[in-house]
Amino acid sequence: MKNIPKNNKVDKMAMLIDGDNAQPSLIVKLMAEAGKYGAPTIRRIYGDWTTPQMNGWKECLNNHAIQPIQQFRYTVGKNATDSALIIDAMDLLHSGLVDGFCIVSSDSDYTRLATRIREEGTFVMGIGQRKTPKPFVNACNVFIFTENLTDDIDEKIEQSEKGSSDSTSQQRPNPVPLLKEAFTMSADEDGWAHLGMMGTNLRQLDPSFDPRTFGYGQLLQLISAYKDIFIIRKEEDKGRSAVYVKRKESRRRAPRKKSTEAAHNNG
Repeated sequence: MKNIPKNNKVDKMAMLIDGDNAQPSLIVKLMAEAGKYGAPTIRRIYGDWTTPQMNGWKECLNNHAIQPIQQFRYTVGKNATDSALIIDAMDLLHSGLVDGFCIVSSDSDYTRLATRIREEGTFVMGIGQRKTPKPFVNACNVFIFTENLTDDIDEKIEQSEKGSSDSTSQQRPNPVPLLKEAFTMSADEDGWAHLGMMGTNLRQLDPSFDPRTFGYGQLLQLISAYKDIFIIRKEEDKGRSAVYVKRKESRRRAPRKKSTEAAHNNG
């Protein structure tokens, strides 16, 4: 198996969809998101196609060349889809047909599968809802929340610029601690960090890190929103623009000097 590339980009990817835990209305965006990290040459969706809840998927299978895999439910209330997906994933892992995996589900049952794939030195990404258990999220190299694929990024940016105080903005997590940690990991001896390296380290710290979670379409936009913390420098190198980030030095109040008289009395 190939080692995980530094830019998290692979040639061929297996896209395995848990039909019980994914939305058919997002299939185009799911394919586009997976395509950022590799070409999904193998596309399979798992579920019990005898049940009404899978009807929404039937219309998009042919349009996107997705192979349906039938898995009957042997016990009412039990999800048998995960076992079929896991078996297929392990077969593909050892076949050498793909360089990476994309698992579309919010089910924590795939945590061990993602961990096993990474142990083999193979790239694995996950796509699921924000409610996805953290162990599954952290087991992936990259994890994308489906909410970030449905929200209007331009609208979120506009709300952030206006300082909107609605419930969505109040519930949004604070990215600053994570940004500071990634900067520390990326900075060179001169105190500057390459933006691309920061992005890589942010994924190392939190596979689910995504500027869209905080209302910004790109990492540069997110960092630029904290001008009181970070300085941004752009350089042109052979026609390409390189971006560097630096922490602003905190201004500490200088200690008050003792007067000559007070110093003499203390002596």
